[in-house]
Amino acid sequence: MLLKRVAHVNLSVDDVEAARRFYGELLGLAPAPRPPDAGRAGCWFRLGELELHVSLESGADNPRSKRHVAFETDSLDELRARLAAADVPLEEGRPIAGLRRFFARDPSGNRLEFCEWSEPLPA
Repeated sequence: MLLKRVAHVNLSVDDVEAARRFYGELLGLAPAPRPPDAGRAGCWFRLGELELHVSLESGADNPRSKRHVAFETDSLDELRARLAAADVPLEEGRPIAGLRRFFARDPSGNRLEFCEWSEPLPA
């Protein structure tokens, strides 16, 4: 196979410092090294083997988009409470058998899914 893995996901934001606080402080993602010549302003985070790259892009129409990144967790209720306590608006997702989930938007309007499997996927 030519492709090995997803190396990173990039999200466009209009405020890098608000994104740094949301992903780093609120969600607890670890900062990842970012080369000084990476181009536009932004910050990077590491989650397991995957990196989340956040890049400054003015004019992105994130608040109206359905595109999203999904983060799996083993403590969905705790994460939901943490986001609600930070006044992050939450949306319920369409029910999927065996999957508990909800959606939120980061400070720049990027849609994020948070999910926890309550049953194993059927084979």
